[in-house]
Amino acid sequence: MNLPNKLTIFRIILVPIMAIIPFFDFNIKWIVIDIIFIIASITDKLDGYLARSKNQVTTFGKFLDPIADKILVLAAMLILVEANKLPAIIPIIVMLREFMVSGYRLVAVEKGGKVIAASVWGKLKTVTQMLAIILAFVDQNGFAQCFIGGITGFAWWYNLVVTILMTVSIIATIFSGLDYILKGKDLFKEEVK
Repeated sequence: MNLPNKLTIFRIILVPIMAIIPFFDFNIKWIVIDIIFIIASITDKLDGYLARSKNQVTTFGKFLDPIADKILVLAAMLILVEANKLPAIIPIIVMLREFMVSGYRLVAVEKGGKVIAASVWGKLKTVTQMLAIILAFVDQNGFAQCFIGGITGFAWWYNLVVTILMTVSIIATIFSGLDYILKGKDLFKEEVK
């Protein structure tokens, strides 16, 4: 097994560790969760870069890498839902989009391997999603109050930034899903024999 695939598996292993930590009671648990999420996010970029630069792209990696990404993001969002920091509708929208896109990819493979390229909406979704989650986890530990408590109104601005990033990520999630539908609409035309 090559290094990119090991990094993908490592990312998946980090998810249950991240999910178990909220059940323990220690002061910096949200910062620990955030660090784990950041490390997992870095492995996401690193495994793709290594696979392409070292010509180590494998079928296993093509299959598992996107699944690992979805597991990581949805697990992080569900942890935030359980902590009352995120409404459940957000991971529901993300999950619906991911199932739809995965379905389109399966149909594309079945009909000859047509690849639907990622749009700017997909890239915007990923960046804003990751930043919003990272900031939301840090805020769980009262970052605004603990470290910058002397700045009046900082907590309000911090929450506003997280809310804006998460809102942009959801808008981008919806538009990237619609973009997939439009780019892949020909996949569902029945062939007449």
